Amino acid sequence: MNLVRTAMLLAAMTALFMAIGYMIGGQSGMVIALIIAAGMNVFSYWNSDKMVLRMYGAHEVDASSAPEYYNMVRKLSERAGLPMPKVYLYDSPQPNAFATGRNPQNAAVAASTGILKMLSYEELAGVMAHELSHVQHRDTLTMTITATLAGAISMLGHFAFFFGGNRDNNNPFGFVGVLVAMIVAPMAAAMVQMAISRTREYSADKRGGEICGNPLWLASALNKIARGNETIHNERAERNPATAHMFIINPLAGKNMDNLFSTHPNTENRIAALQDQARQMGVTSTAAPQPAKATRRSQSVPETGRTNGGDTPFKGPWS
Repeated sequence: MNLVRTAMLLAAMTALFMAIGYMIGGQSGMVIALIIAAGMNVFSYWNSDKMVLRMYGAHEVDASSAPEYYNMVRKLSERAGLPMPKVYLYDSPQPNAFATGRNPQNAAVAASTGILKMLSYEELAGVMAHELSHVQHRDTLTMTITATLAGAISMLGHFAFFFGGNRDNNNPFGFVGVLVAMIVAPMAAAMVQMAISRTREYSADKRGGEICGNPLWLASALNKIARGNETIHNERAERNPATAHMFIINPLAGKNMDNLFSTHPNTENRIAALQDQARQMGVTSTAAPQPAKATRRSQSVPETGRTNGGDTPFKGPWS
């Protein structure tokens, strides 16, 4: 049902994109809009993962530089029946994680230094299982195409302001069409993008609970991440809001008005759904997993991970 709904929403966004092109320039404008959209989608298909990882300064880790984190992803990938993705770490005190890549064979998962510091081993396993479920469902490609189309629609809205005001035959709707292209269409595109994002998050939560074996781990992690994001901001995400839908929790939640057009469903609703899933799976423990006390330098975070302005590396809670 989620696949059908996503396909319908993507079709609606494509039709909206072509309709805006028609409002601005008639049939020729619609054709140009379609060509632009196709070119942007081809480019994003091959390069979106590299662009996002570079945007957040993520660096790849392996079994020698981050053994516990890397081996966790390896074990979860095996349980999910997925190829081993590339594993990345990016320096940010905000607890968060995301997945990217055009298919399971070319996927990557990334976690912040902040999330490795805040969560227990079990909670982080729930988070990474959620991200691997996005890879398994090919949500990363779906969301990339959605974001590309939404950005293209907004771009056409700006073009309408400069090129849509003429009253010749190329603009069949005149000034009304320009207003729709400038104001209504970008808002409609954002709503479609949000609908697709929210649909996929619930599905990824459920599958993530199955992969890690205990949905309560993910529920506990979501609660901690949401509370952490209320006070810890991610400046790179604030400068690139189009990537917000990729994270497990909206990284923009700490800024004013971000919840008005949130790309994620309500965290409390997600937690309630995971708790219900745990009951169905026979998981009766409601206590959040407690992190082990670190007794030595954590090997989960490489030496390059630094605190916000400090000189010591982040230390994971499960050395």
